[in-house]
Amino acid sequence: MIDHVGFSVADYERSKAFYLKALAPLGYVMVMEVPAEHNASGFPAAGFGAHGKPDFWIGGEGFLPKPLHVAIVARNRAAVDAFHLAALAAGGRDHGAPGLRPHYHPSYYAAFVLDPDGHNIEAVCHAPA
Repeated sequence: MIDHVGFSVADYERSKAFYLKALAPLGYVMVMEVPAEHNASGFPAAGFGAHGKPDFWIGGEGFLPKPLHVAIVARNRAAVDAFHLAALAAGGRDHGAPGLRPHYHPSYYAAFVLDPDGHNIEAVCHAPA
């Protein structure tokens, strides 16, 4: 089981603001922030998560040459819809509107957005309607 994931972003403050808004419908908040002087990389980092555990991290090291894909579990389909709306309002770009993706499995309901750096961020609910 993965404990946490982290990646660097080109503009730390812009991405932090994006994720604060985009992840809120999924119950994610910024759990902690590590200032540059306390981080081995020499750059700041923000850890987002639910229930007090930061499992989604961004760092200010700079732009990645290729985008990545991260999927976060949503508690229900309404949370997927809300994530999509919040991410678009926060400056994300649509990369797949909320809906069923039956080619994965019959109840796979997800939405995809591209963050400010082009990373593909997904919210997914596996529960039946």
